[in-house]
Amino acid sequence: MKTSTTWKHDHAFESRLENISFNIDGNRIEGPNPKALLLSAIAACSGIDVVDILGKMRVELTGMEVDVESEQTEEHPRVFKDIHVLYKVKTDPANEDKVRKAIDLSLEKYCGVSAMLSKNSPIHYKLEIVS
Repeated sequence: MKTSTTWKHDHAFESRLENISFNIDGNRIEGPNPKALLLSAIAACSGIDVVDILGKMRVELTGMEVDVESEQTEEHPRVFKDIHVLYKVKTDPANEDKVRKAIDLSLEKYCGVSAMLSKNSPIHYKLEIVS
């Protein structure tokens, strides 16, 4: 995996990954800032795992939203304190145990983003089943 990132102006950059291009902006005007991308990366990485694992478990999933938030330390480098992940999963409430198992497997075994960030910032999650 390789990216190339070019400074545009102020705190704005354009990043390219193969044929995909997107903006990153420390001022959050032209795009998300780098740390927000990390939180989005946890959501997407774990979300992909959960969808795949539930598919293998034959659990019907009709929707999912993953919200991630964290505060930063005051001292530099300003890193994340605890990271809180909320999974809102649309499925039959009878599937709750399977969904929890899928989330646990993702956060503890499969999601490389959470594996990297958890070395510095504890990751906690909550599950909300939406029927």
